Amino acid sequence: MGKRGFDHEQYLKLQSERIRKRIDSFGGKLYMEFGGKLFDDYHASRVLPGFHPDSKIQMLAQMKDDVEIIVTINSADIEQNKVRSDLGITYDVDVLRLIDAFRSYGFYVGSVVLTRFDGSDPIVNYQNRLESLGLKVYRHYTIPGYPLDVPLIISEEGFGRNEFVETKRPLVVVTAPGPGSGKMASCLSQLYHELRRGVKAGYAKFETFPVWNLALKHPVNLAYEAATADLDDVNMIDNYHLEAYGEQAVNYNRDIAVFPVLNEMFKKIYGESPYKSPTDMGVNMIRACITDEDAVKEAARQEIIRRYYKERCELRKGYGREGIVEKLDLLMKNAGIGIQDRPVVAAANLKAETTGGPAAAIALPDGRIVTGKTSSLMGASSAMILNALKALAGLDDDLELMDASIIEPIHRLKVEHLGNQNPHMHIGEVLIALTICAATNPDAEKALAQLDNLEGCEVHSSVILSQIDEQTFQKLKVHLTCEPTYQTAKLFHR
Repeated sequence: MGKRGFDHEQYLKLQSERIRKRIDSFGGKLYMEFGGKLFDDYHASRVLPGFHPDSKIQMLAQMKDDVEIIVTINSADIEQNKVRSDLGITYDVDVLRLIDAFRSYGFYVGSVVLTRFDGSDPIVNYQNRLESLGLKVYRHYTIPGYPLDVPLIISEEGFGRNEFVETKRPLVVVTAPGPGSGKMASCLSQLYHELRRGVKAGYAKFETFPVWNLALKHPVNLAYEAATADLDDVNMIDNYHLEAYGEQAVNYNRDIAVFPVLNEMFKKIYGESPYKSPTDMGVNMIRACITDEDAVKEAARQEIIRRYYKERCELRKGYGREGIVEKLDLLMKNAGIGIQDRPVVAAANLKAETTGGPAAAIALPDGRIVTGKTSSLMGASSAMILNALKALAGLDDDLELMDASIIEPIHRLKVEHLGNQNPHMHIGEVLIALTICAATNPDAEKALAQLDNLEGCEVHSSVILSQIDEQTFQKLKVHLTCEPTYQTAKLFHR
């Protein structure tokens, strides 16, 4: 693990307190739109060392008995089989995954809202499927002119057509599989219907990034722009907040652009708007929990470089866009950094140049850089992992941890029986072999015991890795980048 710069426990306390105060300010009923990921937020854990990937869900657990969750999904995403790129599953399936995950934390999931419902067979069939699983499902319809035609939206022909979602608890968290799912519209629709029933419920927005009270060009906020480069999000000074309070606050372009419309909606619903700026709608307490500014800045700078390499690899694979790479290059310049600020890059590329084959490098927690090269039986990343474990265990670099009697049968199985054209052992295969050897070899056991110490380490490969090795690095919680180059000139790569 690298140097910590964020106080997780303080965050749980301060953030939950802030949300409770917002609930109380609206008389005990609040609809909160959650942007980003409620759990598995690895971006936040990378740029805020000390933040846990599930910090937000742990924070909500502080008030679990007062929380109800609504999951929204855009009907068009169901019809088009939209896929979450990070998980490789469709949005409709992810709704079920999210509900299972929330329930595993002990949260009450009240219902699913189908936004932009059009009555088509796939959507009706999906609703029937959810209801057969015991879930409550509600329909919200497309409103012509949304979000600009405020008089129509705040009327019987607008929000009035939507089904009112029955809720039981003070804090209603509205989340979704991804952007464009209709979270905000669902919240506002509920405010309209609640008011018709004599309840003046409130609305708030939970966004982890950008952090409103960090500087516009702070590396953490620049890292957010890097993470959303494909969405064309841009951090901006919130001019409404500056005018209202004489205080600079950072928000992003979409929220600032839509605020005048939201303000009019609030006025139509409440009679007056409870907010003077889009920043007012948020409850972000990230800044108050940063304990080491330098550690956080460095972590964010590394994230920007990683995003740059990731997008270059996507472009090489045929999935990326040149414009995104250019934007990320500009963000690096704005942060005053370049690829030379990622030491493992030079180490891996130099090793590849001197050995004439793919190579990899890892920066250990104490700053040492360990490399690995390709051999007849082992890929460079696998060799690097073994070398890193030996270094962490204080073992000699030349020490053989795995007996040939273990490695060679695995090699024969892959090539002769399973028809694998790549004889090199993947990282996972090497770790399994090391585990077997550890039963009889004390040195192998010492090396294996260091596996958890790889978490948070920076790694660079001189070539694009296989999906299998990438997934293993993710499980090891290692931060990987690759040169946008394939090991071979083949057109098809597994």
